[in-house]
Amino acid sequence: MTMQGKRILIVEDESSIVNVVSQALRRHGFEVSTVDNGDDALDMLYPVLPDLVLLDLMLPGMDGWEVCRRIRSAPESKGLPIIMMTARRDERDLVQGLGLGADDYIKKPFSLVELVARVKSLIRRTQMVQTEPTLSVGELEIDLEGQMARLAGEELSLSLTEYKLLRILAERPGQVVPRERLLSLIWGVYGGDTRTVDVHISRLRKKLTQAADDRAPAITALRGRGYRLTVEEHHENP
Repeated sequence: MTMQGKRILIVEDESSIVNVVSQALRRHGFEVSTVDNGDDALDMLYPVLPDLVLLDLMLPGMDGWEVCRRIRSAPESKGLPIIMMTARRDERDLVQGLGLGADDYIKKPFSLVELVARVKSLIRRTQMVQTEPTLSVGELEIDLEGQMARLAGEELSLSLTEYKLLRILAERPGQVVPRERLLSLIWGVYGGDTRTVDVHISRLRKKLTQAADDRAPAITALRGRGYRLTVEEHHENP
């Protein structure tokens, strides 16, 4: 199973750790987003979930235990893979973290090789329980392993960025995905200029419109909010 395009959210307030871990994961094909506190971590989870969360325990404000508890208590994220990271040595931390629903636990300082191996292993284990290799929205079918999309049975000619945008929107049909969230997930930029998102969305919408009839899903822009993928009888670009 390839890890290319799998999304990792790192929740860690030590910038030196964030930098080296992010670089290591990106070298293995992962897409990485980072936040340095628990409140922002919960904001980053929705509406598009990452494939795995690397969660530090000792965070400013809301700590890692509480973040884990809230992730597990929400129906949308209760199955989200979580690896906890900590410099604390007390075995009670391990017991508490696993008791709250963390899938794995790694102590600082850790080997990057070991961390990447654990991330890959947990993602594999999690996805082995998924029975559907494709994602479908109306006439749109996305091949998750092959990273390709078909509309009404015809393969779409998409760039990798366009494919990623389409997949993210298709994972939450009918729900608005903020431009800032798309920018973070695909380009790894948090709080930057979102015009890049708009340009790629415009190209993707044209390809969807040209490829099929009115049964094709439509990418709708909501001014000041973001984009959503919907299936309608008829649609016009706003």
